[in-house]
Amino acid sequence: CAASRQAACAAGCIPVPWLCDGEQQCPDGTDEQCGQAGKCCAVSSVCGTKKVQCPGTHHCIPHWELCDRHQDCEDGWDEEGCPQQPCLPGQWQCRNRVCIMAEWKCNGIDDCGDSSDEDVCAPCTPGMVRCDEGKCILESLMCDDKDDCLDGTDEPSTCGELREAAAHVGGARVGGATELSCLMSFAVVMGQPRNCLPACSCQVCSAHVDIRSGDLYWLAFLHVSCSRTHVLCRDGTGCVAQEYLCDGEKDCADGSDEDGCAQLCNTPGQPAPCQSHEYPCGLGACLNVSLVCNGRRDCADGSDEGGNCSVPCQRFCAHLCYPSPQGPRCWCGPGYRLSEHDLSCVDIDECTEWGEGTCSQTCLNVPGSYSCGCLPGYLLEPDGHICKLTGPEPKLLVAVQSEVVSYGLRSGHEEVLLATDKDRVIFSLDYDLVENKVFWMDLATESIRWQDLNSGKKGTLVKGVRSDCIAVDWLGRNLYWTDGAAGQVLATRLGAAWQGIPEYTVVMDGDLDQPHSLVLQPLAGLMYWSEVGSHSRLMEASMDGSRRHVLLAQGLGWPTALALDLPTQRIFWLDEKLGTLGSAHLDGSSVKVLKLGWVQSPFAAAVCEGQLYWSERKTWSVQQVDKASGKNRTVLLKKQGQPHGLQVPTWGAPNTNGCAKNNGGCAQLCLPNP
Repeated sequence: CAASRQAACAAGCIPVPWLCDGEQQCPDGTDEQCGQAGKCCAVSSVCGTKKVQCPGTHHCIPHWELCDRHQDCEDGWDEEGCPQQPCLPGQWQCRNRVCIMAEWKCNGIDDCGDSSDEDVCAPCTPGMVRCDEGKCILESLMCDDKDDCLDGTDEPSTCGELREAAAHVGGARVGGATELSCLMSFAVVMGQPRNCLPACSCQVCSAHVDIRSGDLYWLAFLHVSCSRTHVLCRDGTGCVAQEYLCDGEKDCADGSDEDGCAQLCNTPGQPAPCQSHEYPCGLGACLNVSLVCNGRRDCADGSDEGGNCSVPCQRFCAHLCYPSPQGPRCWCGPGYRLSEHDLSCVDIDECTEWGEGTCSQTCLNVPGSYSCGCLPGYLLEPDGHICKLTGPEPKLLVAVQSEVVSYGLRSGHEEVLLATDKDRVIFSLDYDLVENKVFWMDLATESIRWQDLNSGKKGTLVKGVRSDCIAVDWLGRNLYWTDGAAGQVLATRLGAAWQGIPEYTVVMDGDLDQPHSLVLQPLAGLMYWSEVGSHSRLMEASMDGSRRHVLLAQGLGWPTALALDLPTQRIFWLDEKLGTLGSAHLDGSSVKVLKLGWVQSPFAAAVCEGQLYWSERKTWSVQQVDKASGKNRTVLLKKQGQPHGLQVPTWGAPNTNGCAKNNGGCAQLCLPNP
């Protein structure tokens, strides 16, 4: 095996990134056990979730110190098996030997993982600090109850606790302060605030505000700072999404997200809200009304018997009536609830009240019930809730180094669809449903190329371009791409052929702040893209570049991968900086963000049915999760190469846009405008 890039196991050689990644690749499991190439996969809990342990010691180091050309573990374990290969033309090599696009250097984002691409840049001026997004703000804006950083890193959830701590140690001003009263005298003695330990006695010391290192927050309160959409586990070691509370699964290491769930609605004086066909017992439980006043104590406290049980039902109830210890009561059948006057029944709109999880696609409310439906091309499963694609098996297309691999999402069947020269890297890719062609960005030649999967014929669409993302308009017969360095979105005809002169048009220019990922909705004539410059945001515009507007500009770090889910009319994104999976309606409403520990370096994403798929560059893998909950993660592919572009080709509902017929009457390029 190549010592710098591979490790040996019983089945042969595997890439170094596959060691101790939580997925067994060697048949005997040695890649996940102690002793493989001197490595040990067991990580002591004392290291926490953000550090790794040097084998055989209690020494913990941050993830970014792995392969940083500096020996941090005593035995040099952190520098073993690191990649040595040089970067390709147009790429820049980080201190930890990771290769990134050259234009990503000094963009305010830690693309390398060890911050070496930003360390070489000019720092913020004295009196200012850098947000996670890259922007510099005044130190006085820390904890001032305003989001001065677009990603909110200047207003963490610990701000309130810091003010409380300051009050206890002499009322030091926290909001707008460049110094903070610290509660640990050990830091004063050692002169190193970041080394404050929980066991030390509490005195006063001074701490410098530093967003990048997090010294401010880890100094005064040694637990994780959670975003507004997440809650802190009781042991302080991690955050879980609010949606994960009391969902029946332990997401916190200490299980605290599932503690006390039975009592959530049963606090004293506030019994759990029972449905109209249920009777509330005194201790908070709900009892079917047929068991009330039946001569037997069915409630634990006997509150379902006695009292006025003998009073007959003579109320004018719209549906039904039952006797109770409090006298006759009206009740309703399933799908209804009592009105405010407790006499009539009103229909429950399950589609609205139960949320998007009711049906996977469409939901129709009917009196007393509801029904789920599917869009054309989908079939409702026997459970009556989930829609599945009809027709051929949906396939995932993935660019892995110089190959495009097809992966069957039902069968798991893998097949290499096309291969280029070994020294070429297939970067972003997309698929033309009409002509069965794959288009991709070739970094080495700075060109967009294609191959016909039917005939095997290859060609070059356009040269002299550099792009992070390409997207095919299969309906209007155009191809779009982003140029982050130039701040542009461009387009050309799918049928164009390279003849020595570039034939493309600039669709959008001007105030685009490093456009990155791009997705199209040809049936509606719309496009969506992410910007990862100083002000990260998600944008929408017509496919001719008009009617441009901001879809989302809050709570974003670096949204590197976008995907559309047209059946639910939602846009999904993976945020490399924040490690999150986010989604929103296509009008920017109903935003949902989930913090996922395994989102590390996402490049591209796609949604199919109930799953979200994405390519992970750091772990050389393609993974999937449930698109709604972010759970049930599965590693689908691991190849000996870094994955980049990814697509799941599916037809949309039958429709057309203005450019689909006769090129819209245009002599050259036609761009749709809905």
